[in-house]
Amino acid sequence: MIEVRPNPSMLAHQGSYGEYGGAYIPPVLEKQLQQLADFFDSETQKADFNAEFIQLLKNYVGRPSALFHAKNLSAHVGSKIYLKREDLNHTGSHKINNCIGQILLAKRMGAQEIIAETGAGQHGVAAATAAALLNIPCKVFMGAIDVERQALNVRRMRLLGAEVIPTELGSKTLKDAVDAALGYYIENPTSFYLLGSHVGPHPYPKMVGYFQSVIGQEARQQILEFEGRLPDSIFASVGGGSNAIGLFSGFLEDTDVTIHGAEGGGDGTYPNTAATLSFGKPTVFQGTRSYCLVDDHGEPIPSKSIAAGLDYPGISPQHAYLKDTNRAHYYPVTDQEAIDAYKLLSRLEGITTAIESAHAVALAIKLLKDKNELAIVNVSGRGDKDVEREM
Repeated sequence: MIEVRPNPSMLAHQGSYGEYGGAYIPPVLEKQLQQLADFFDSETQKADFNAEFIQLLKNYVGRPSALFHAKNLSAHVGSKIYLKREDLNHTGSHKINNCIGQILLAKRMGAQEIIAETGAGQHGVAAATAAALLNIPCKVFMGAIDVERQALNVRRMRLLGAEVIPTELGSKTLKDAVDAALGYYIENPTSFYLLGSHVGPHPYPKMVGYFQSVIGQEARQQILEFEGRLPDSIFASVGGGSNAIGLFSGFLEDTDVTIHGAEGGGDGTYPNTAATLSFGKPTVFQGTRSYCLVDDHGEPIPSKSIAAGLDYPGISPQHAYLKDTNRAHYYPVTDQEAIDAYKLLSRLEGITTAIESAHAVALAIKLLKDKNELAIVNVSGRGDKDVEREM
């Protein structure tokens, strides 16, 4: 039987991943983030909190998510490929795992309002869903460009009762939605900021990593059950980094398992890309030290990707550490490569994945060609939101 449980080893650090991580924040946020960190550490040691979290993952989200042997894709590629089906979760992506965990914290802390940011809209939908479930008002900040290109998810958020707040800041994408949400949080410190990715100041990467670690824990148990051994390699798309760190966490100690992350490569030229680990530099950005796309003066520059969820100039501090230590390897995948993989998976397996996840599928197709390897690819979300776009 597959167990649904987070990985306790994800609690072992105190906000740093080598030289990365930390909390680079204005003084006004120091007290509430320290209170949040202390509360998270306390609650995740309690049996009743973890039991409630696991119960909701099973009976509300629908976990464990399936690990599916993609036979047609495998035959096409020349390696045995399994897909971790996070697209089958309630709300259609991995984002709900973290939202359920954080919303339980918010409720126990007595929060009167939830705020969140979103790019592709999947986190916004998941946050709005969790807020509706526990009857807490929810505001979702979203770049104006993303509001247009992810219109279906905007309608879903509003249907769930959330207030969607477009921002015209900067490039009007995910980075700017985070800036707007952080600005609101500074002005309204009694709100609970439900951050969706593995970024931002401590304790957010630690929290998100813990709640998303169910992906890797399940995948590890499932592949052992199906194949009697661990995979040769695993793949996930990387924007901020939450779905990837969720899968990777189950295999970090297994050094024979090669770890691959697919970043948004845009049109294939720099700086028209969101491939932060490929082209960025270590710097402090949005409350944490990690890699970021910067100009010659060290200032963040706009990213560009067809996938709104990957269109972000920063990256998880843990992914930065995994890159520097060579435990994981990261590659830019172009928009066209992702589109081709999106269409191919739909036609070969009847699975229309999110364009974000299609980047991981594209990388797996490229690196596994005629290798006769065993691999897992994380399908982090479903692609309904992308069908109406011209691709």
